[in-house]
Amino acid sequence: MSPAETASSPPRPSLQRIFLTGLLTLLPVWLTWVVVKFVFLLLSGISAPWVAPLSEQIAHALPGSLDWVQAVWVQNTIALVATVLVILFVGVLSRRVVGQQLLRWFEAVMRRIPLASVVYDSARKLLDILQTQPGSTQRVVLIDFPHRDMKSVGLVTRVIREHGTGRELAAVYVPTTPNPTSGYLEIVPVELLTPTDWSVDQAMSFIISGGAVSPETVPFTRTADRA
Repeated sequence: MSPAETASSPPRPSLQRIFLTGLLTLLPVWLTWVVVKFVFLLLSGISAPWVAPLSEQIAHALPGSLDWVQAVWVQNTIALVATVLVILFVGVLSRRVVGQQLLRWFEAVMRRIPLASVVYDSARKLLDILQTQPGSTQRVVLIDFPHRDMKSVGLVTRVIREHGTGRELAAVYVPTTPNPTSGYLEIVPVELLTPTDWSVDQAMSFIISGGAVSPETVPFTRTADRA
């Protein structure tokens, strides 16, 4: 190879760079697998206590099926399917009048239990916030959190007033990444909020993806600060 060809040929990537490229390529696959595995085990674990006795009955009814029916992956799959069917059944039932009446009865029972009522109401309101449709009054904002030079995405859940002064304060729920069902509750003066035109879906995509899925522009600076 001539010196001219050597100078024009691109440099070979180092082993470290090749490893980093492979790692970044496999990382989304690994994260997807972790999430799918977590959801699979979570859903299958709900019905698992009922699947084991059921598999024993099937094994007694079909003697030749003992080995495969009692396999762990078979029982987990049956539990997953059973849980999904129950969730679908509850979803269909909740859309009907009878299901809505049963749901109201269940909520009334939960509210009579001291500790359970607080947990249930809080979880219910949080899920209502996360399921808010675009174009609703639910506001997605940015707040100075954890300090002034940084911003966090928050959902305004309610506007209240300061005792004595009447100053408007916003209760802002700040979801965490990548699990938006956990987060922080901050009370922020309304004038310190940085408004956005994001929908709740856009905010959730931004949070769950760790910022990888986001609008092109972000209103980082408040209008008052620009003035």
